[in-house]
Amino acid sequence: MGEAVVAVVEAKDRFGLTWQPALAAGILANLDRIDVVEVIAEEQFSASSRATRALETLAQHAPLLVHGVALGPASTAPVQTPRLERLSRLIDRVEPAFWSEHLACVRAGDIEIGHLAAAPRTEATIEATVANLSRAASVVGSRPMVENISTLMDPPASDRSEVEWISSVIAASGCDLLLDLHNVHANGLNFGFDPIDYLDRLDSKRIGAIHLAGGCWIDGAGDERRYLDDHLHDVPDPVYDLLVEVGARVRRPLTVILERDGRFPPMSDLLWQLDRARAALAQGRLRAERDGAATRMSNEA
Repeated sequence: MGEAVVAVVEAKDRFGLTWQPALAAGILANLDRIDVVEVIAEEQFSASSRATRALETLAQHAPLLVHGVALGPASTAPVQTPRLERLSRLIDRVEPAFWSEHLACVRAGDIEIGHLAAAPRTEATIEATVANLSRAASVVGSRPMVENISTLMDPPASDRSEVEWISSVIAASGCDLLLDLHNVHANGLNFGFDPIDYLDRLDSKRIGAIHLAGGCWIDGAGDERRYLDDHLHDVPDPVYDLLVEVGARVRRPLTVILERDGRFPPMSDLLWQLDRARAALAQGRLRAERDGAATRMSNEA
């Protein structure tokens, strides 16, 4: 019974990597083990004609996802029309399975701040973020999945928790959640919340994709330390544990992406991490199936 359940699950869920030039040869040589490839939108806006042709060729062999990092919808300022138009043209060209963007603020006026910052978690930023996501959907032609971000400090002037703010944005915007489990892990370490409670407070029906990554501890002021999401390290064990928990809660098929931006290990190591992610998600799915069967038997008794 257990083996049959796992086989069905793996036929539905998809696992892949973020496209990086350093990984290109390894990705292309292992498409039998990589179900989907995620490309960073902004890296394609100024790509050479050769790189553009390579991307279009890749799209013929593997499903693509488009992931944005610089739109900045979590702001009281409107998202910039030229960025939306470039994004729309890219999506029209590669026809991704879906596109996604961070729930982050990335600029103050015309000044790029250089990283993904958390907006104050208030009713005003919820309304502004929802308006930005609605405008993005109207220009691009489809809603994005939205991703929770990591942060090294709680945004000032917030009047609610991170998970409350995200849940409100998702409910009001109609967007599904790209749940970054390493970001949940990092923020849990930095701000002392329980990641399992975080998962329990999300609407599991709205979780459509997963990001996995790694990070490291960094020194702060005095004896203070913070855990940084840097995409330069292997996925830590607690993140795989969270993926098990997601599998036990989410019934819909999921797309799971392993993000790696540098310090690249051999492709065999990345494929091993993808296989471990497959096993973790399948373990959670199987646990949900067993719990459901036990409940049905109890009700019938």
